[in-house]
Amino acid sequence: MAKGLDVGTMNIICADKGDGSISFAQQRNAFLEMESNDLTKHMLDNSKVLYTQRGSNLNVLGEDAFKFSNVFNKHIRRPMKQGIISPDEKDSVPMIKVIIERVLGAPEKKDEVLYVSVPANPVDDQLNVLYHSKTVEALAKKLGYRTFPIDEGLAVVYSELSDSNFTGVGVSIGAGMTNVSVAYMATPIVSFSIARGGDWIDEQVATSTGMAKERITSIKETDFSLGAEYELGSVQGALAVYYDALLTYVLQHLKRKLSETAPPDAEFQVAIAGGSTRAKGFVEMFENRLNEAELPIKISGIKKSRYITPGTRDSRDPLYAIARGCLIAALTKEASLEAEASQSQVAEPVGAEEEE
Repeated sequence: MAKGLDVGTMNIICADKGDGSISFAQQRNAFLEMESNDLTKHMLDNSKVLYTQRGSNLNVLGEDAFKFSNVFNKHIRRPMKQGIISPDEKDSVPMIKVIIERVLGAPEKKDEVLYVSVPANPVDDQLNVLYHSKTVEALAKKLGYRTFPIDEGLAVVYSELSDSNFTGVGVSIGAGMTNVSVAYMATPIVSFSIARGGDWIDEQVATSTGMAKERITSIKETDFSLGAEYELGSVQGALAVYYDALLTYVLQHLKRKLSETAPPDAEFQVAIAGGSTRAKGFVEMFENRLNEAELPIKISGIKKSRYITPGTRDSRDPLYAIARGCLIAALTKEASLEAEASQSQVAEPVGAEEEE
């Protein structure tokens, strides 16, 4: 059974199609360090909380890390920063390993196909994406999967643009990074990343308003809509400013990268995905900035993912698009490998008869 894995700065999500419909397993990519004692461990075990132990401390992982951080008023730690493994966090790889093991589980058969999302090379930073990509691939391989990488932007194309013969622009705006791929019939023409995403927006607003970043994130997710009228100086107004700045910045780089190539004479649909695109009014703002950018390709329209209520798991939710695209790539690869194996089995008896 093929699977797709989205390793994101904020969430790690696995997609599979075991019962005929796509299902998702998700964990927040975060952990919280706590003091260990017998009562705490007993409580965590009974509640089936994901945690690890090192010496006299416990590390609570995933969604529960956020819950406990609110209860004990402690800051969570993040294994990833700007879309890649954080060089500032010494426990990054062990924590990511545990979370990947939880969402993926063991393969049901030998060499089960798995596609893992990886960031494209950034155009505005010297981030080391190679180390990150090879590490997450290796973590999945250790579980027994036959692992293949796929650029995050291309995964969006696989997820959303089958009705356009996988010709279009995939844009993924996550917490740590923005990834963009322009593909023609599933073949990437341009792929790049921007070292800015939802976290960058929150950080800029926090600096501008003097409010804690965690509070900014909460307002963005619960009490904010792009296009609405807000008072000057409000957090919501600052959020709108930096959303606008991010989209303008991304499209400027896309225009520059396209000018360096010779794209085919075709119509390109744009698909938008990623947790940071869930804000109400996002598509309308993106469409306005896209029209102003005057890209050197024909844009046929924007694939509008419908807004999903936070907490639900719908395969059309933009938060799950990358994992879904990875799954589609894995299913395609699995079918190809099975066809090759079938042809090989048919050919072998012919060769044996000739030897006789």
